[in-house]
Amino acid sequence: MKLWTGRFKKELDPRTNDFNRSLPFDSRMYRQDIMGSIAHAEMLGECEIITKEDSLKIVEGLKGILADIESGKLQFDDVSEDIHTFTEGELTKRIGDAGKRLHTARSRNDQVALDIRLYLRDECDTLVEMLKELVGVIAEKAEQYSETVMPGYTHLQRAQPIVFGHQLLAYAEMAMRDIDRIGDCKKRMNVSPLGSCALAGTTYPLNRQSVAEKLNMLGVTRNSLDGVSDRDFVLELASALSIVMVHLSRFAEEVILWCSGEFKFIELDDAFSTGSSIMPQKKNPDIAELVRGKSGRVFGDNMALLTAMKGIPLAYNKDMQEDKEAIFDAVDTVEKCLSAFTPMLDTMRVNAANMRKAASFGFINATDCADWLVGEGLPFRDAYKATGELVARCIELNTSLEDLPLDEYKKVCERFNDGVYIAIDLEKCVRDRTVYGGPAPSEVKRQAAELKLRLAEI
Repeated sequence: MKLWTGRFKKELDPRTNDFNRSLPFDSRMYRQDIMGSIAHAEMLGECEIITKEDSLKIVEGLKGILADIESGKLQFDDVSEDIHTFTEGELTKRIGDAGKRLHTARSRNDQVALDIRLYLRDECDTLVEMLKELVGVIAEKAEQYSETVMPGYTHLQRAQPIVFGHQLLAYAEMAMRDIDRIGDCKKRMNVSPLGSCALAGTTYPLNRQSVAEKLNMLGVTRNSLDGVSDRDFVLELASALSIVMVHLSRFAEEVILWCSGEFKFIELDDAFSTGSSIMPQKKNPDIAELVRGKSGRVFGDNMALLTAMKGIPLAYNKDMQEDKEAIFDAVDTVEKCLSAFTPMLDTMRVNAANMRKAASFGFINATDCADWLVGEGLPFRDAYKATGELVARCIELNTSLEDLPLDEYKKVCERFNDGVYIAIDLEKCVRDRTVYGGPAPSEVKRQAAELKLRLAEI
């Protein structure tokens, strides 16, 4: 059944039908389509646009269709153009002429705009819960490794001492911002476009607010043209998901590095690793690599959506059918990545000894040495220069600042004394960085505890 027959005298070419159909991918919105139709039918009855009897028949028929789809009793056909056509056709088959009244004061334009808003609203909730699970795992790990000293890096060069828990918490903050972005996106998408009809509203005395309330939406769209042509919420979600994947990809890259023989900071559980078909010794971080790779897929979906929307005049155009496959793929990909990445992180084993060993090289306590000189009365720029000379001397002697004899220190600056060795102790260097947001174990534990409270409030 086509909802637009009447004007046309020829049957649709099968090739056009196959190209035009969206049921294979928009059928996943069946629940949202049916719930939106139920709210619309109830409102039509309440406003006496159709009879209460027909309204009740439609609602009961739609509930039956929903139950049969979810039980597997009713399968999607190979003929219907889209989920709206399928549902209305099945409804009319079951309840007769009353089913033909469902589409009164409604267009597929505002109907599909509602369906995708409802569908993505539900997916936003799922995504937030998955991100919260990731943050929860990070908070636990941060507490567990709040005293595990490791080198912090800039330019992938050892820079200053931190603890592993502090490194992990940086990714928790990224995920918390992701949660905020998705929540903000949900607020803007959670308004009802029903009543916009094709583009110009309707002469029927609708109660648009009633439909929005029935669907737990925050309100209605303010302009009928915008109501059917707006896909900002799709673009916004795709952008937010792209940023999620940037964060996951960066995290995945570090996991890959940490697993390597050159680092050996962590080992992934066997359940979240794979091997080689030819090299029996290999244990590959394939999940992390796939997450890193799939980021490009979500970025591509985001760009496809922006490109599809950029040149469309008001109001609805068939180009907008392209929004669904791209945003569905982006959502699916992010959810799959999170479903694998979170337990991979939760089950990893940390090699604290290797982290501490790595921190012993690279002069990552040089800044602390300079700061100690400042405490002895030297201007920072002079202290910086003196410490740089010490590092150069250590390189010549193939030693570290901790092992450099005091007489070598004094050759550079007479202010040095035995106190410098206390100041450059790595554990002390980390322990003293108690500035808010810093890597001191006490501060990392506070951050992790606060993080758990923030999660509980979402």
